[in-house]
Amino acid sequence: MTPMAPVTAVTVVGLDAAGAPPHPALAPVLATAGLVVGAARHLAAVPVPAGADTIVLGPLAPALRRLAEAVDAGVPAVVLASGDPGLFGIVRRLRAAGLPLRVVPAVSSVAAAFARAGLPWDGAAVVTAHGRDPRAAVNACRALPLVAVLTAPGAGAAELGAGLIGWSRRLLVAEHLGAAAERIRAVTPEQAATETWAEPHVLLSLADGAPAAPSDAVPTDAAPDRVAPGGMRADNQPAAAPAGGWALPEDRYAHRDSMITKSEVRALVVARLRPRLGRLIWDVGAGSGSVGIECALLGAAVLAVEQDPEAGATIRANAAAHAVHVRLVTGRAPAALADLPEPDAVFVGGGGVDVLPAVVARRPERVVLTLAALDRVAPAVGLLRAAGYTVEGSQLSAARLADLPGGSIRLAATNPVVVLTGERQ
Repeated sequence: MTPMAPVTAVTVVGLDAAGAPPHPALAPVLATAGLVVGAARHLAAVPVPAGADTIVLGPLAPALRRLAEAVDAGVPAVVLASGDPGLFGIVRRLRAAGLPLRVVPAVSSVAAAFARAGLPWDGAAVVTAHGRDPRAAVNACRALPLVAVLTAPGAGAAELGAGLIGWSRRLLVAEHLGAAAERIRAVTPEQAATETWAEPHVLLSLADGAPAAPSDAVPTDAAPDRVAPGGMRADNQPAAAPAGGWALPEDRYAHRDSMITKSEVRALVVARLRPRLGRLIWDVGAGSGSVGIECALLGAAVLAVEQDPEAGATIRANAAAHAVHVRLVTGRAPAALADLPEPDAVFVGGGGVDVLPAVVARRPERVVLTLAALDRVAPAVGLLRAAGYTVEGSQLSAARLADLPGGSIRLAATNPVVVLTGERQ
């Protein structure tokens, strides 16, 4: 049997974002390359052999087609990229196109930014705002204590800073990493929002309790209406599922006069809100904060709105006890909702049908209500449907085991609650 010829792999080489010389493997690879693909600045930075064809990256489709042809013809091809091309880089697109790859990474811009700042980053979340709605990156910075953001024009430090006003965050902006014009600046969200930043740049977002910023960092004062206890887990990352679970018993939260969403109801409410990293959840009429806190445990950014200052203090204490970040807005809804950032989902507790028009006016994807009074169900359904939402509803009634004298067991009923979910199509 004739052995099959080895498949020619495309070599993807990262050029060091920290400014170091190109990887030693690049020179021999380039010397035999018949096709070299990269951005104009990358092609200008390396000695492309005279006989090689070059493609300047813009639209990716023509480059993918030429690379596939090179692989089929056995022509050595090289793709030049920034930093580590496997970190939100071109490797994903090349793999999706079915190309065989050999990857030679360099120091990524994220690693270089943390190194320049003198900060550890083994617990950081790394997200990108490139080519997508920047709200997800903003919400990650709102939710987590240590986040690196790969930015893009129109989704950079100015836009991210504007979205973080009201959250206790320190921002480090790394411009022109590895170039002569390199600059690392520590700013507040307010300062970031008012400046023009050089492209490309990397943004690091640090909450209170995250590793200390460099000595020239601009301090931010924690406002009294913010909860930022400092970490989600020991490594600063949200678990895919919290180690302690969710739908926790009521005794895991401080609360007043049993004014707390019961665990059985909370399980359904949190499921309907679909919290995850990159989403912003409003918890309106937060009470003990249990619903919002469990959304934060699942990685979402959370705004808790509560009119009672005493309840606000309870929310702070509960958020600290569960080591999550929840921003507290003290005020009466619907007026308190006016200047809040756009939510992905909203929970309205405490039977607040009067709040519903202001909530649906903001067009969140999902609205979840809990109602104990039956006469409020039909008006709430009508309001949601009139605003273009499809509505599902369930009445939940649980009976819990309770001990009787003499060792017997009975069932103790909890108050029935109607859970409504509106979903915008």
